[in-house]
Amino acid sequence: MSAPNNYNRIALAACFGTFIEWYDFLTFATLAVHFAALFFPTDDPVAGLLYSLATFGIGMVVRPLGAAVFGSFGDRYGRRQVFIATIGIMGIATFLVGLLPTFAEWGWWATGLLLALRVIQGLAMGGEIGGANVYLAEHAPREKRGAATSVLQWMGGLGILASTAQLIILQTWLSKEDFSSWGWRIPFLLSAVLLLLSFKARLALLESPVFNQVQSTGNTSATPLKDCVQDPQTLRHMLLLFFGVSAGGSVLFFSSQVYLAVYLKTVVQMNPVTVSWLSAASTVCLFPLTFLAGALSDRWGRRPVVLSGLLLGTVAIIPVYIALPQLADRLELVFILQLILVSAVALVTGPQTALLSELFNARTRYTAVGLPHNLSAGWIGGLSPYMVNLIASKSGVALVGLIYPNALLLIALLVCYFKLPETQGRDLGS
Repeated sequence: MSAPNNYNRIALAACFGTFIEWYDFLTFATLAVHFAALFFPTDDPVAGLLYSLATFGIGMVVRPLGAAVFGSFGDRYGRRQVFIATIGIMGIATFLVGLLPTFAEWGWWATGLLLALRVIQGLAMGGEIGGANVYLAEHAPREKRGAATSVLQWMGGLGILASTAQLIILQTWLSKEDFSSWGWRIPFLLSAVLLLLSFKARLALLESPVFNQVQSTGNTSATPLKDCVQDPQTLRHMLLLFFGVSAGGSVLFFSSQVYLAVYLKTVVQMNPVTVSWLSAASTVCLFPLTFLAGALSDRWGRRPVVLSGLLLGTVAIIPVYIALPQLADRLELVFILQLILVSAVALVTGPQTALLSELFNARTRYTAVGLPHNLSAGWIGGLSPYMVNLIASKSGVALVGLIYPNALLLIALLVCYFKLPETQGRDLGS
């Protein structure tokens, strides 16, 4: 456990690097509609959008592989070295996206290069997310662990906010032709500056005291993944994360922060700049709500807060999307509907950083947290926008696609209701 001032410095350094990775990763999602025309054939816009969302999704699908590889390194050699490696890989891949030729220039070669860079991004992201959860939780004061670690969950929102703000500025200042020609490259090229800043922050980090203790006693695992699978309790909790906590959080995040913007632009036909402003406003509200949820979990426990978020998301997601087209000309009402889903996200993710680490022992924690969390975020959450669009296009009714995330949320709610233990206040050194 770190002193308050020292913890603030640690949290700032760890979170800044995670923010950069989310910024890099989600800039692509924010531009998915534009990439449909830039990197895929333009004769079928619907197919182009599906291809673009699938390319975004492939970065999520490979995240578990990155989690397995980097998670094993983190449990065997320490958290700090993995942090430095993942941020470098992510930053370089994102910068190269900004240099890619378009489909009009190189045809399917351009598409293939984009796909390859998305895979690299996904591998790095898989190593980052679980490690950041573990590193921050292992430094946090036990009695305030939920609130203190909830700030890590801000990074996804900050990444969206930063990429969205850039798009608002670029789309306001540039003509549609200039943005399509070269303006879309700016957010990716800017990542080179952010990468240098994040490297400086990451290099200042010290190793986790919990890992130092494990290492000093000679108790590090030589085969973390094998040890996780062979331990019955660890395996049960990994499955709980995959089907429950992480599944619910990722589905809610992508339904409210990623797909909702696509839906407003393509189905509701709202002005893209207006959608960007609404997305930015709802994301700003996510920050205090997430911290509040983390603080509530310190007082009431992780279990009731997480369950309330899953329940809210399960009952609200389809009614919210049904109402959006009917209220498109009432922006204040659209914003309120967004806040309903954002509140559900906050309730699940606020306690999540603390909860994930509290479920596992220190020896294999990095792998045990990272693998199921990234499996769920990648295979369930990451593919949700694509699956929703695919089901909607096959059925011819946009709202039919929402049955997919709603069913996943219901499963997550039931799994957590019957299987999620209370972990508040657990000693992470064990």
